[in-house]
Amino acid sequence: MYPERLNQFRFVLASKSPRRQYLMRELGLPFELLTKEVDESFSPDLQREEIPLYLCQKKADAFDGELTENTLVITADTIVWINDHVLNKPETDDEAKAMLRELSGATHAVYTAVCLKSATKTDAFFCRTNVRFKNLTAGEINYYVNTFQPFDKAGAYGAQEWIGYIGVEYIEGSYFNVMGLPVKELYEHLIAF
Repeated sequence: MYPERLNQFRFVLASKSPRRQYLMRELGLPFELLTKEVDESFSPDLQREEIPLYLCQKKADAFDGELTENTLVITADTIVWINDHVLNKPETDDEAKAMLRELSGATHAVYTAVCLKSATKTDAFFCRTNVRFKNLTAGEINYYVNTFQPFDKAGAYGAQEWIGYIGVEYIEGSYFNVMGLPVKELYEHLIAF
Protein backbone atom coordinates (compact mmCIF):
# COMPACT_ATOMS: atom_id res chain seq x y z
CA MET A 1 0.00 0.00 0.00
CA TYR A 2 1.40 3.36 -1.01
CA PRO A 3 1.67 6.17 1.54
CA GLU A 4 -1.43 8.36 1.35
CA ARG A 5 0.60 11.44 0.47
CA LEU A 6 1.44 10.01 -2.98
CA ASN A 7 -2.27 10.17 -3.87
CA GLN A 8 -2.12 13.97 -3.88
CA PHE A 9 0.04 14.03 -7.03
CA ARG A 10 -0.73 13.75 -10.72
CA PHE A 11 2.43 12.06 -12.02
CA VAL A 12 3.82 12.96 -15.44
CA LEU A 13 6.65 10.89 -16.87
CA ALA A 14 8.57 12.98 -19.38
CA SER A 15 10.41 10.18 -21.15
CA LYS A 16 10.20 8.45 -24.51
CA SER A 17 12.10 5.46 -23.16
CA PRO A 18 9.98 2.29 -23.29
CA ARG A 19 12.10 0.87 -20.47
CA ARG A 20 11.35 3.81 -18.15
CA GLN A 21 7.67 3.60 -19.03
CA TYR A 22 7.67 -0.13 -18.26
CA LEU A 23 9.40 0.36 -14.88
CA MET A 24 6.99 3.18 -13.93
CA ARG A 25 4.01 0.92 -14.76
CA GLU A 26 5.55 -1.86 -12.66
CA LEU A 27 5.97 0.58 -9.77
CA GLY A 28 2.17 0.76 -9.75
CA LEU A 29 1.72 4.53 -9.76
CA PRO A 30 -0.67 5.95 -12.34
CA PHE A 31 1.08 8.39 -14.66
CA GLU A 32 0.68 10.30 -17.89
CA LEU A 33 3.28 10.51 -20.63
CA LEU A 34 4.24 13.98 -21.79
CA THR A 35 7.54 14.73 -23.48
CA LYS A 36 9.14 17.90 -24.81
CA GLU A 37 11.95 18.34 -27.28
CA VAL A 38 14.99 19.46 -25.29
CA ASP A 39 18.51 20.19 -26.51
CA GLU A 40 20.59 17.49 -24.82
CA SER A 41 23.97 19.12 -25.36
CA PHE A 42 26.14 19.76 -22.32
CA SER A 43 29.45 21.33 -21.44
CA PRO A 44 32.51 19.08 -21.97
CA ASP A 45 33.60 20.17 -18.48
CA LEU A 46 30.85 18.03 -16.93
CA GLN A 47 31.85 14.56 -15.80
CA ARG A 48 30.22 11.38 -14.51
CA GLU A 49 26.98 12.08 -12.59
CA GLU A 50 27.18 15.81 -13.41
CA ILE A 51 26.08 15.04 -17.00
CA PRO A 52 22.80 13.20 -16.31
CA LEU A 53 22.01 15.53 -13.38
CA TYR A 54 22.36 18.53 -15.69
CA LEU A 55 20.31 16.91 -18.46
CA CYS A 56 17.43 15.62 -16.31
CA GLN A 57 17.09 19.06 -14.70
CA LYS A 58 17.15 20.67 -18.14
CA LYS A 59 14.33 18.33 -19.23
CA ALA A 60 12.32 19.19 -16.10
CA ASP A 61 12.89 22.93 -16.56
CA ALA A 62 11.13 22.67 -19.93
CA PHE A 63 7.89 22.41 -17.89
CA ASP A 64 8.44 25.72 -16.02
CA GLY A 65 5.24 27.73 -15.83
CA GLU A 66 3.05 24.79 -16.88
CA LEU A 67 2.80 22.82 -13.65
CA THR A 68 -0.29 22.93 -11.48
CA GLU A 69 0.03 22.63 -7.73
CA ASN A 70 -0.41 18.86 -7.57
CA THR A 71 1.45 17.91 -10.79
CA LEU A 72 4.80 16.17 -10.36
CA VAL A 73 6.99 15.76 -13.45
CA ILE A 74 9.57 12.97 -13.50
CA THR A 75 12.52 13.24 -15.89
CA ALA A 76 15.61 11.06 -16.18
CA ASP A 77 18.83 10.70 -18.09
CA THR A 78 21.32 7.82 -18.27
CA ILE A 79 24.96 7.77 -19.35
CA VAL A 80 27.74 5.21 -19.53
CA TRP A 81 31.14 6.34 -18.20
CA ILE A 82 34.32 4.49 -19.11
CA ASN A 83 38.00 5.46 -19.44
CA ASP A 84 37.26 9.00 -18.23
CA HIS A 85 34.74 9.81 -20.94
CA VAL A 86 31.03 9.47 -21.62
CA LEU A 87 29.30 7.10 -24.01
CA ASN A 88 25.96 8.52 -25.06
CA LYS A 89 23.56 7.02 -27.60
CA PRO A 90 25.28 5.89 -30.80
CA GLU A 91 24.17 7.40 -34.10
CA THR A 92 25.55 4.78 -36.51
CA ASP A 93 26.28 1.05 -36.64
CA ASP A 94 30.00 1.76 -36.60
CA GLU A 95 29.70 4.00 -33.55
CA ALA A 96 27.63 1.38 -31.70
CA LYS A 97 30.17 -1.35 -32.51
CA ALA A 98 33.06 0.87 -31.40
CA MET A 99 31.30 1.50 -28.07
CA LEU A 100 30.76 -2.21 -27.49
CA ARG A 101 34.40 -2.94 -28.35
CA GLU A 102 35.41 -0.40 -25.68
CA LEU A 103 33.05 -1.98 -23.11
CA SER A 104 34.29 -5.50 -23.96
CA GLY A 105 36.37 -7.05 -21.17
CA ALA A 106 36.05 -3.95 -19.01
CA THR A 107 34.06 -2.50 -16.14
CA HIS A 108 32.11 0.71 -16.70
CA ALA A 109 29.79 2.87 -14.63
CA VAL A 110 26.17 3.58 -15.48
CA TYR A 111 24.82 6.82 -14.03
CA THR A 112 21.12 7.60 -14.09
CA ALA A 113 19.89 10.89 -12.71
CA VAL A 114 16.24 11.63 -11.96
CA CYS A 115 14.56 14.98 -11.42
CA LEU A 116 11.23 15.41 -9.63
CA LYS A 117 9.64 18.80 -10.22
CA SER A 118 6.43 20.39 -9.01
CA ALA A 119 5.29 24.01 -9.22
CA THR A 120 7.08 24.78 -5.95
CA LYS A 121 9.86 22.23 -5.46
CA THR A 122 12.62 20.36 -7.32
CA ASP A 123 14.53 17.27 -6.21
CA ALA A 124 17.33 15.77 -8.34
CA PHE A 125 19.35 12.69 -7.45
CA PHE A 126 21.50 10.06 -9.15
CA CYS A 127 22.39 6.39 -8.85
CA ARG A 128 25.59 4.64 -9.98
CA THR A 129 25.92 0.99 -11.00
CA ASN A 130 29.12 -0.78 -12.10
CA VAL A 131 28.78 -3.26 -14.97
CA ARG A 132 31.42 -5.74 -16.13
CA PHE A 133 31.38 -7.21 -19.65
CA LYS A 134 33.17 -10.37 -20.74
CA ASN A 135 35.40 -10.17 -23.79
CA LEU A 136 32.89 -9.86 -26.62
CA THR A 137 33.72 -11.35 -30.02
CA ALA A 138 33.35 -9.33 -33.21
CA GLY A 139 30.57 -11.73 -34.23
CA GLU A 140 28.64 -11.15 -31.01
CA ILE A 141 28.96 -7.37 -31.36
CA ASN A 142 27.90 -7.43 -35.02
CA TYR A 143 24.94 -9.72 -34.32
CA TYR A 144 23.68 -7.53 -31.48
CA VAL A 145 24.00 -4.22 -33.32
CA ASN A 146 22.47 -5.62 -36.53
CA THR A 147 19.62 -7.43 -34.77
CA PHE A 148 18.69 -5.11 -31.91
CA GLN A 149 19.53 -1.65 -33.30
CA PRO A 150 20.62 -0.18 -29.94
CA PHE A 151 20.51 3.48 -31.00
CA ASP A 152 18.25 4.63 -28.17
CA LYS A 153 20.54 3.32 -25.43
CA ALA A 154 23.51 4.92 -23.70
CA GLY A 155 26.63 2.89 -24.42
CA ALA A 156 24.85 1.08 -27.28
CA TYR A 157 23.45 -1.75 -25.16
CA GLY A 158 20.51 -2.86 -23.08
CA ALA A 159 21.33 -5.16 -20.16
CA GLN A 160 17.82 -6.60 -20.54
CA GLU A 161 18.56 -7.69 -24.13
CA TRP A 162 20.61 -10.47 -25.75
CA ILE A 163 23.96 -8.72 -25.22
CA GLY A 164 23.23 -8.47 -21.50
CA TYR A 165 22.26 -12.14 -21.29
CA ILE A 166 25.48 -13.37 -22.90
CA GLY A 167 27.88 -10.57 -22.08
CA VAL A 168 27.38 -9.11 -18.61
CA GLU A 169 29.60 -10.90 -16.09
CA TYR A 170 28.38 -8.98 -13.06
CA ILE A 171 26.54 -5.89 -11.90
CA GLU A 172 27.34 -4.00 -8.70
CA GLY A 173 24.36 -1.90 -7.70
CA SER A 174 20.87 -1.44 -9.10
CA TYR A 175 20.03 -3.47 -12.21
CA PHE A 176 17.05 -1.18 -12.84
CA ASN A 177 19.43 1.79 -12.86
CA VAL A 178 21.17 0.16 -15.84
CA MET A 179 17.76 -0.13 -17.52
CA GLY A 180 17.35 3.63 -17.06
CA LEU A 181 15.38 4.18 -13.85
CA PRO A 182 16.58 3.46 -10.30
CA VAL A 183 13.15 2.43 -9.07
CA LYS A 184 13.94 1.93 -5.36
CA GLU A 185 15.59 5.35 -5.11
CA LEU A 186 12.75 6.93 -7.10
CA TYR A 187 10.18 5.46 -4.70
CA GLU A 188 12.09 6.76 -1.68
CA HIS A 189 12.40 10.26 -3.16
CA LEU A 190 8.71 10.34 -4.11
CA ILE A 191 7.73 9.50 -0.53
CA ALA A 192 10.01 12.24 0.81
CA PHE A 193 8.98 14.87 -1.78
